[in-house]
Order: sequence, then structure tokens, then C-alpha cells
Amino acid sequence: MKILILGGTGSIGSAVTAELVLGSHEVVGLCRSEASAQKLVALGARPWRGDLCQPETWQAALEGIDVVIQLASTFGPDMGEVDAQAVTAILEAARGRSQPLRVLYTGGCWLYGETGDLTASETSPQRPIPAFSWMQDSANRLLQGSNIACGVIHPAMVYHEDGGGVFSRMLSQAASGLPVEVWGSISTRWPLVHRRDLARAYRMLAEQPELTGHFNVSAQTGVAVREILGEISSRYAHDGSYVVRNRKHVMFKYGDWAEGPTLDQQMRADKIQAFCGWRPEIRDFTQAEF
Repeated sequence: MKILILGGTGSIGSAVTAELVLGSHEVVGLCRSEASAQKLVALGARPWRGDLCQPETWQAALEGIDVVIQLASTFGPDMGEVDAQAVTAILEAARGRSQPLRVLYTGGCWLYGETGDLTASETSPQRPIPAFSWMQDSANRLLQGSNIACGVIHPAMVYHEDGGGVFSRMLSQAASGLPVEVWGSISTRWPLVHRRDLARAYRMLAEQPELTGHFNVSAQTGVAVREILGEISSRYAHDGSYVVRNRKHVMFKYGDWAEGPTLDQQMRADKIQAFCGWRPEIRDFTQAEF
């Protein structure tokens, strides 16, 4: 298949791009810089120079495409508006096609809000944190769009060996011998997935366009930050000291998005396992390098 990926050089996107190329798909990746273009070439994809914020620079790339994967975000105050414009461009490209355009849109576990002792499934009510509520709007537009076969992927908190992903802040502090900042509570639970397993989920869903709706991707339903801190401390010969920062503090210091890691969450991935046969290769974060 011919696949256009928006955000194909990012932390998650680079793994998805590599997985799609490994699956013998022709991958076109949107990029703004020469460095990003070279990264796409190294991954085996064809770069398309353009800017996510300017759909007119990449709308032509949608011609002849079988699948579009939206993984890109500006991570700025305009990210909701930029995403909405990108979704509009995709919806327009789907009109007049002989077959529905397959679209994989990226949501996230934070769209479920705080779950506590409950475990979120795809049928659970969504209570997105305000910083990312626009994702719910964009996902609904695609799910309801004409001539669109949309799957919305909700990744758990993603970690990996190159910088640690969601663990990166803790890793940096532990490596420096500093007390580790804990956002929210030491008992806060995070659903976790390694990015290689997440990348396989994207490929599987790209290859099965008949599967639509919401799909959670989580290897561990909910791991307490206490356990994560303990594992990191043991790997870095850290003394295990930490300081708790409450939700108000981290949101004031880092922005509204910082509410996400303070959420006590659990999330399961029964649907993608049942329909795609997806199974995480890394079932426990302690088995992975990071």
C-alpha cells in the first residue's frame, strides 16, 4: 500500500515509519527541513517537503494514497487549530475517490481522563483533559466523514530505548543524582506501551481498513509511578529520593498539557488483540532498555 504519514520523523512516528517500510509498504513522509527529509530517506521512506500548518503544501501528496496516518502536532497553543485544518484537508481529499480513504488518527489515553480503579476500554466515556479536547473533535469528524474508513488509535504512555520517551525526565534526573520529580502522586498509575509494539499496532490497522472506530494500545494497564521510580533508581544507582509536584504546580510551570501525567489511569487493549491479533512483545517495562 501507499501510505502518507504526517509526523513520521517524531519519537513515535519514526518507529511507525520504520515498521511500515519493513512491512513492504511505500511510505511518503511529510517534512519541513532537510534534516527531517534525510531521516525519512534513512528510514526507507520518500520525503514530501511541506508544512503541517499549511495543508496546501502537502494536499497534493494525498493523491493516489491508500492510507493516511496523522501523528503530527505543533505542540503549541495553535495545535488544535492546525490539526483541524489538517483533518479538513484529509476529508476533502476523500471526496470523489472510488474507494474510502483509510485514515488512522492518533488520540491518546488522556482522552479518557482520570480512571482511578476503573480500566478504560474503547466503550468507556471520554473525558479529555482540556489541553487535548480538540483531539476528540477531530476524531469525531473523521469517524463521521464521508468516504472515510477511520481508526482512532489511543496509545498508552509510550517509552523507548532512545531517550526514554515518557520516562525521559525521570531518567535525566536520576542520572544526575537529583531527587526525581513525581507529578501528582507516587501512587499515580500509567498505562504503558513500548513504541515498537505501538508501531506494529499502526501497521496492523493500516493493513485492515475494514476495522474502524476506537482502538486502545496498551501493554500494561496501569503501572504505579512508585514502581517506575524504583526500576529507574536501581538502574542508575540512584538513592530513590523524589519530590512530589502537585497538578497545579506542574501545569503552571510546564503548561496545561502537564495535567496528563498526573492522571491516575488504567487502560486495556482487548479490541486490537481480538481483531488484529496484536500482542505486545514487551509485556513489562522492566524487560526493556531505556
